[in-house]
Amino acid sequence: MQTLYPNLILDALRNVRYPGTGKDIVESGMVEDDLRIDGNKVTFSLIFDKPTDPFIRSVVKAAETAILTFADPDIDIKGNIAVKTRQPLPEKPQNPLPGVRNIIGVSSGKGGVGKSTVAANLAVALARQGYKVGLLDADIFGPSVPKMFGLEEEQLYMRTDEATGRDLIIPAERYGVKVLSIGFMVERDSAVVWRGSMASNALRQLITEGDWGELDYFLIDMPPGTSDIHLTLVQTLALTGVVIVSTPQQVALADARKGISMFTGDKVAVPVLGIVENMAWFTPAAHPDERYYLFGHDGAVRLAEELEVPLLAQIPVVADICDRGDSGAPAALEDNAEGMAFAALAKAVVTAVDNRNATLPPTAKVEITRK
Repeated sequence: MQTLYPNLILDALRNVRYPGTGKDIVESGMVEDDLRIDGNKVTFSLIFDKPTDPFIRSVVKAAETAILTFADPDIDIKGNIAVKTRQPLPEKPQNPLPGVRNIIGVSSGKGGVGKSTVAANLAVALARQGYKVGLLDADIFGPSVPKMFGLEEEQLYMRTDEATGRDLIIPAERYGVKVLSIGFMVERDSAVVWRGSMASNALRQLITEGDWGELDYFLIDMPPGTSDIHLTLVQTLALTGVVIVSTPQQVALADARKGISMFTGDKVAVPVLGIVENMAWFTPAAHPDERYYLFGHDGAVRLAEELEVPLLAQIPVVADICDRGDSGAPAALEDNAEGMAFAALAKAVVTAVDNRNATLPPTAKVEITRK
């Protein structure tokens, strides 16, 4: 075996090209300056921009092959290449919404479980209970909050803040809730075809340039699933917690479990305030005491018990919920069975937030006053 020296290894690595740019990994600055040679053992690190880079495994394998091919076949290299990542993320603003006391995400593991219906009715129910409430429709590719609030013709208007000189976006206000939606930024019947960066920038603008004022609860209707939009939100705002919406179906529960895992993971680290089981059962209008379990029975109840998170509410399937949402008048406006279900959800969310705040240091707690 020939004598090994750093330039021999680096010359071999110049034969490896990063697929994203076509440049060799040495020229691209991907080889860390921690190269060590101990006899026939070689160790060093490769640097990638992000931990989710799809080419990590293939580049590491190519680097091992290049060293064995162009340097020496007897080098001990397999498993000796460490992977490091850069995090070129924008710094999180210290407090982009100084007048907002609690920021709550409403999320779901998959679409079609009624997440936006829950978010809209929760906002109205909180407002009816005397709280100052804002609702941001962050469901980039399926904004439905404008229809649920009868704001489909709404456009964005600006005002200049005399104190700071900043131009602020004025939220629409309906049923005591301040509302901004991605849907206000596009044509009503047009598909939203945005790259991730465009969507994230538009979302940041609605958050940081919205004239939200003083709010007790700022609700965010998040996109379903897990995406870079969720990361944008947690990088922009310090969320108080998140409410997970699911149906009792096993496929929905499996996706809800993934969503909870994302929020509680180290990279996101947002408390889960609890689970809402939507479409828990069907009750015919003519027979209010009857229950038919169309999508399974107590699936979210068991998931909440398993993951040791609160079950905030079970919302039944009632035709009036959908009809009122389509007509722009959420069911939470009424004092019937549907309205009472969302009123109970609002109280459960307030309790969950209070319990969460009770575990914080005194300097981090917030005081809520009804208007």
